[in-house]
Amino acid sequence: MLYFLALIPATALTLAGYVVLVLSARTEGALRSFGRYLGFWAFTLAALVILGAILAAARGGHHGFGPHGMHCPWREGPRWHPGEAPREGGSAAPAEPAPAPPR
Repeated sequence: MLYFLALIPATALTLAGYVVLVLSARTEGALRSFGRYLGFWAFTLAALVILGAILAAARGGHHGFGPHGMHCPWREGPRWHPGEAPREGGSAAPAEPAPAPPR
């Protein structure tokens, strides 16, 4: 549902592109071609915003920071690696460092 918020910047970019195209039609020379490119670029960015929202909605789920997203390294949880015995806190104990070689 929050992906509908992508319509706000897409609409703003479309309106800005239209205004730039209308204003560039009234000018001459290099400014006219620059305005045309700028207007089409605004339309392209608006389409990319909509496409990004569609792809994010199709991917589904919550991906990012937070309780359901990426792992927070400062939180301890029942994480352990296969082949290691779990510690009391729920995560695996770090490996003992190897002794330094004698000189």
